[in-house]
Formats: sequence, C-alpha cells, structure tokens
Amino acid sequence: MRIRIIDAFTDRPFAGNPAGVCLLPPGGWPSDAWMRQVAAELNLSETAFAHPLGGAADWALRWFTPAVEVKLCGHATLATAHALFTDGAASGTVRFDTRSGILTARAAPDGRITLDFPAAPPVETTAPAGFAETFGATPLAVHRADQLGDLLALLPDEAAVRALRPDFRALAALRAGTGLRAFIGTAPAPAGAGYDFVSRFFAPADGINEDPVTGGAHTVLAPYWSRRLGRDELTGFQASARTGTVRTALRGDRVELTGRAVTVLDGTLLHPPA
Repeated sequence: MRIRIIDAFTDRPFAGNPAGVCLLPPGGWPSDAWMRQVAAELNLSETAFAHPLGGAADWALRWFTPAVEVKLCGHATLATAHALFTDGAASGTVRFDTRSGILTARAAPDGRITLDFPAAPPVETTAPAGFAETFGATPLAVHRADQLGDLLALLPDEAAVRALRPDFRALAALRAGTGLRAFIGTAPAPAGAGYDFVSRFFAPADGINEDPVTGGAHTVLAPYWSRRLGRDELTGFQASARTGTVRTALRGDRVELTGRAVTVLDGTLLHPPA
C-alpha cells in the first residue's frame, strides 16, 4: 500500500507541516485501530486516510494524530489534495466528506491549493486560572472558539510569540476542567514583514506539543484578525521551527486557506490492513 509524507503550507521540502497521506481503495474504512497504529508509526502531527466515494463528495477523509482522531485538519487536507492532484486522481476541485462536513480543495494552475473550511470566529473570554504561568506569557486578551475547543491568546508582538515556552503537561491538563484542546498564541506582524499576523499552535492533549503550521487554527485566526484589521484577505505566518505561510480569505461563515505542498517521501507500507 502506497504512503507518502507531504510538507504542507510551504513551497520547499523540510519546511511547513509534514502530513502522512494514505489513499485507500474503494469500499470503506479499515479498522480505527489500524489507522491509529499507522499514525503512531509515522509520528507526525496528523496522518490522513482517504478512500474514493461517489455522490455529494469525491473522497471520504479522516485525520489521526499519534494519539487521537481529530475533527478538522487543514494541512493534512492540503497534503491529501496535493497527492490527488499530483496523481491525476482529481482535477479542478475535489470534495471531501469529513467529520466537519463537506470540505473542498481547489487547484490553481501555478500549484497553489485553496481549501474551503468553516470559519470558527472566537469570542472574548477570561483565561483559565493559572493560564499565564502555564502558557509562558500574560496575554493582552483571550478568545475562545468552541467550534474546535481552541483558546486564542493575544500577545503584544511577534517576539513574544516566538519566545513562548509553554508547560505542555500543564496545558494538557487544562482540558479536563475547561474542555479546551488547543492553544494559539498570536500577535500582529511587524511593519514590512510581508504578512499580517503571526501565530504558534499547541495541542498537547491531542499528542501534539507544537504543530508546525496549522490550517485549522487559521479558521480561528482569519475571522479574528480580519475583524481587527478590517480586511477579508490576509496572510498568516506560523513561527514554528519549520515555519509556514497561510493565505486566508474570509467569505461569510467560511474561510479559504491557500498554500502549497511538496512531496518529500513516497513509499510502500508493507503492513496493510487485514
């Protein structure tokens, strides 16, 4: 069985966010246990599994971290679309049936791929007790996006975002009392940076201490920064060690996320599902 590692939201190898992509034959899903084992073996933030459909969607799509199945994943969707477009198994627009509804990916002639995802606008809230010490910084404000269970923490500048050193064990423990699964640190970009806002993303309760470039987080970031900056089209820079860029466009209650992808490994999985 063919399996790939594809770097998403980047135009060069060994940057952006690597995702595993496993395109399955028609006929439904293998066992959840097998998909979890494959995701754990690859040990990437997400591995995507997809099989062809007919009707309202072209492919069914699911995403697994090394620990759990997730409701939404942008970079692994981009990577799956890249694999399909590269193989000639899809052209133009591909529709995915997912736990978050029908998601589409549209290919441009220059290789860029645009995802159409539901927006998750956050609402201002109060920080959980002890959050500043756990997160590693005192935010100027915090907003919560209950659609995904994400908490967005506004920081004063890019340097503060880059300096974050969270206590991952304590962050993971916050899920029990708050229902939060992930935490986003964000700030406006400095003048002349070539992007509009900067972010980092942490989801230790899902087995991801820091995600390199997070499409799902930009469904929260895009409506937040579009409201603050007064523009529907923005560029976000995720300041992880690998870095990556996501172009966002707010379209009513949807967000378009645009980026590129690069295949870095194309191999054979020698232990397919029984």
